Amino acid sequence: MYVGRFAPSPTGPLHLGSLLTALSSYLFARSAGGEWLLRIEDIDPPREPPDAALAILDSLQAHGLEHSRPVLWQSTRGSAYAAAVQQLLATGQAFHCTCSRQDLAAGQHAGRCPRSIHPPSEPAAVRVRSAGGSISFDDGILGRVTIPAGEDSFVVQRKDGLYAYHLAVVVDDAFQEVSDIVRGRDLLDSTPCHLRLQELLDLPRPQYAHLPLLLNDDGHKLSKQTHATALDPDRAESNLRRCLRALGQELPPDEAGLGVAGLLDFAAARWDSTRIPRNDIPEATLPF
Repeated sequence: MYVGRFAPSPTGPLHLGSLLTALSSYLFARSAGGEWLLRIEDIDPPREPPDAALAILDSLQAHGLEHSRPVLWQSTRGSAYAAAVQQLLATGQAFHCTCSRQDLAAGQHAGRCPRSIHPPSEPAAVRVRSAGGSISFDDGILGRVTIPAGEDSFVVQRKDGLYAYHLAVVVDDAFQEVSDIVRGRDLLDSTPCHLRLQELLDLPRPQYAHLPLLLNDDGHKLSKQTHATALDPDRAESNLRRCLRALGQELPPDEAGLGVAGLLDFAAARWDSTRIPRNDIPEATLPF
């Protein structure tokens, strides 16, 4: 059974780039007769403004994107992440690391770094050894992809004790039995870490599909960091139309007056993932 998901971090309001991902994953799932899940990745409290998660839920509701099961909050999943870290340490594939980013930027661990499965007396991150070389997989949009496995290791638990995105997303995708992951192309380089963790933790490998990004006038990805404009719930139908246009999908006439629910029905019935462009898309080319 097809199970898709949208998993935003509550670090700010949703913008048009967020909606593009949410809508795409929703239409992939709905056109396949599957489930679409919502997970709030609230594992970094220092970066999460008050009420940001509730604003995300309200925004999705305004745009008609209804999830199939109760929301999964990552802040409730600490015991599962702890168990995964212990499993990785027990097999010797993870180790405690006291290095700073500056240390690792030099290309090797500092001499004082324990690189041990046993925790040192000072604060330490837990890192997982990379597979090395390159990793290939079939992407639902990009086709066959081969990318470097990346650095010699990557963080699964930070020095401050918070769990890293790489670990939490893999553990929870397996927990929710997610079969297909649709996300932005900016996360393509994270895929080797996720495939590595799935292998080490003996978890199923979902199908991945990486979407083009929406770009601002400076050619940068729409994001909270680049101050992307928050979605206006009063323009929900227009926002959805802009995203469908970016995805190369068929649109009903402007005068059809379908409303949000009708527009989503129309889009789901005609969804064609082969029409999704491979190149990133300037937001300015998507008029209201």
